[in-house]
Amino acid sequence: MKYSIIVLFTVILAVMPAIPAFAQEGSEKAMPAFVKDFLGQVDFAQSEILPLEQAMPAEKAGWRPMEGVRSVSETYLHIAFGNYLMPKLMGYEPPADVNFSMDLKKWDTQTTDMAKIADILKASFDHIGGVAKKMTAKDLEKQIDFFGNTTTIRNAMMSALNHMHEHLGQSIAYARMNSVVPPWTAAEQAAEAAKKEKSGK
Repeated sequence: MKYSIIVLFTVILAVMPAIPAFAQEGSEKAMPAFVKDFLGQVDFAQSEILPLEQAMPAEKAGWRPMEGVRSVSETYLHIAFGNYLMPKLMGYEPPADVNFSMDLKKWDTQTTDMAKIADILKASFDHIGGVAKKMTAKDLEKQIDFFGNTTTIRNAMMSALNHMHEHLGQSIAYARMNSVVPPWTAAEQAAEAAKKEKSGK
C-alpha cells in the first residue's frame, strides 16, 4: 500500500508540469491559425506606418506629388479609413465615438494635424485587430457582399492587409521624395555606423 502511494505521488509530480502547458496549448488552438497570421501582419504594418507618419514633418502634411492624388495627411487617414471600412463590410461596425464617415473625401480630409492623425491611425489598428480576435474558424468562411462581389470574410481580411501594405509603400515613397529616411532604415544605418566605428573601420 505504501509503495502504491509513492508511485501515485511520483506520477502526479511528473504530470503536473504538463498541465499548464496543455491548458495553454488548448487556448492557443481556440484562435484560428489564419487569424494569428493576420494579427502578425497587422502588427507589422502598424510598426512601420505609425513611426513613418510621425517622422514626417508637420509642414509636409499637405504635400502631394501631383494634383489629383492624395496628400501625405490624406494617405495616412485613408489607411485608417480602410481599417474601419473593411470590418464594417464584414458586419462589424466602427465604434460610435470614431464618427466614421462613408464619405471618403470627407474622411480623408478631416484634418492635417499629424499628431491627431497618429491617434486616428492607432485607434483604427486597434479596431481591426480587435475584430480579428473575435473571429472563429466558422466566421472566416462566412459569405459576405464585398464591393459588389460575394466572397468570404477570410478573403476580405486579406484585402484589408493588401490595403495597408499598398499605402505603406505609397507612404515610403512620399517620405523618400521629401528626404525623410524611414525610421527602421535610419535605425539600421545608425547601428551599422556604430558597428564600424567600434571596429575602427
